[in-house]
Amino acid sequence: MTPSTLSGGSICAIVTGHTRGLGAALADNLLARGIRVLGLARNAHASFATRHVTAFSQTVLDLADTAAIDQWLTTDALRTFVGEADCVLLFNNAGTVDPIAPCGTQDANAIARAIALNVAAPLMLANALASPRIASAKTTRRIMHVSSGAARNAYAGWSVYCATKSALDHHARAVALEAPPGVRICSVAPGVVDTAMQAAIRSTSVEQFPLRERFELLKQNGQLTTPEAAAQQLIDYALSDAFGATPIADVRELAKS
Repeated sequence: MTPSTLSGGSICAIVTGHTRGLGAALADNLLARGIRVLGLARNAHASFATRHVTAFSQTVLDLADTAAIDQWLTTDALRTFVGEADCVLLFNNAGTVDPIAPCGTQDANAIARAIALNVAAPLMLANALASPRIASAKTTRRIMHVSSGAARNAYAGWSVYCATKSALDHHARAVALEAPPGVRICSVAPGVVDTAMQAAIRSTSVEQFPLRERFELLKQNGQLTTPEAAAQQLIDYALSDAFGATPIADVRELAKS
């Protein structure tokens, strides 16, 4: 297998939430391209470890535990993984849609966990990767926040999810203005992907999520994107010359261009 190249150099990638859904599809696609992958999730993925002994590594890390992330970042694990790579990709994919409920009925611990997982973890990892301590000056870094249409459109019952995904969009905008050396960033909405998160949405009561029927119809009418197709689009964009030209993107719009 010939490793994928970007401007003739070697690439490695970090994928959060790599054990299922879109995260697993991202890791699988990257590995198929010959790109080394580091998976970060609260559980291990046994299949990848068996099939890709040298190209795949993973760390069991609860990404909703900011203290655990901070402790891990103080080690040399990330710098060791990056090594002498010419380009490092970071896919901030892990996230939760919970709590799905109107404001005033949400569980306080669920709110705190969502903010930690959906916002704090991606920002902490982006900050670490942009640091000169992690990679040499010649190493380019491409940070992709996996965003959502909910970042750009408000949905009743999703106030926490909308707010956290919007935070990723605005973070990308601000970092793009700062223009750290060697860093490109974009917050990308992948479309409506057929994952366990979508199944959870469809099982929610209408009282908690008034637009449930809309998502039921998307499933019934075959309008959901497969994780594999979404991963292909996200990775193609991350590796393209266009990545980072704008801090906000949507794969549905990219497909039209």
